[in-house]
Amino acid sequence: MRAFVVDRYGSRAGLRAGEAPEPEPGPDDVLVQIRAAGINPLDRMIRDGEMKAILPYRVPFILGNDLAGTVMRVGAAVTRFTVGDEVYARPRKDRIGTFAELIAVHQDDLAIKPATLSMEEAASLPLVALTSWQVLVERAHVRPGQKVLIHAGSGGLGTIAIQLAKQLGAHVATTTSTANIDVVKSLGADVVIDYKRQAFETVLHDYDVVLDALGGETLKKSLNVLKPGGKIISVAGPPDAAFGRELGANPIIRLAMSALSFQTRRRARRRGVTYSFLFMKASGDQLRELTALIDTGKIRPVVDTVFPFESTSEALEYVAAGRAKAGKVVVRMT
Repeated sequence: MRAFVVDRYGSRAGLRAGEAPEPEPGPDDVLVQIRAAGINPLDRMIRDGEMKAILPYRVPFILGNDLAGTVMRVGAAVTRFTVGDEVYARPRKDRIGTFAELIAVHQDDLAIKPATLSMEEAASLPLVALTSWQVLVERAHVRPGQKVLIHAGSGGLGTIAIQLAKQLGAHVATTTSTANIDVVKSLGADVVIDYKRQAFETVLHDYDVVLDALGGETLKKSLNVLKPGGKIISVAGPPDAAFGRELGANPIIRLAMSALSFQTRRRARRRGVTYSFLFMKASGDQLRELTALIDTGKIRPVVDTVFPFESTSEALEYVAAGRAKAGKVVVRMT
């Protein structure tokens, strides 16, 4: 089958288009013919070796973390899916490989594709929709009336997180560039900070939750907008020991992760708030919850550009260079 394979870590040159063996599904697996695959910043980070300490893939491996497609075959223990079903998923972290014609996905990670979406729209959603759900519902327990700040509101994650936070009844603020103010307002943002003209930390106060997708100085400044007891949950900041335990890392790696986040956690404690790092998990059950919101029009995908499968490397560079104006970039199988 055709696939985009990482032969060596470190650069764009390490990713090549070529042939790879077709996957052989196990008893609990569903063999999916991929029709479209979402592009995520995570893909570039994995390709370049920035995630090796957390995700030590052995080269060569197929890249890609989002998919929508059609069921071709099911394992003997599969009960939820049949041949011909249209599905979408973010495969679990040790079974990535969506930049390919076929993939075997564990049935627990898969869900029926929203009926109202195209394959390209569906492929844009799993990773960012699951991340939004796990931050806002599972970790933050957002309740009606709470104030939530979502950074990078016009990005792939931000466009979905804004909509989900509104469905949870939150008052939502977001940061974005001048060009995307109307986009994030159309998604439901109540307060929009143009980061080129305003310093969000001087405008926003007494927030309950911050979803940080940027890390660095943005993460540090975000501590100042939280009220006592507030929570900042980062998908870009330093990992913590709790994440190391989730990962099943050895004590030395857990200690290193704890050290990386020590300063951030100390600053948070001094302000009476909490910091945690989140790396999303695959979940078909959560995708089914999200599908209900999507098919009733409460959450809609935002797709920036669709590339042909043959241009997957170019699509990655387009995302890495920050050229996407709003939402996700997707590749379509021909």
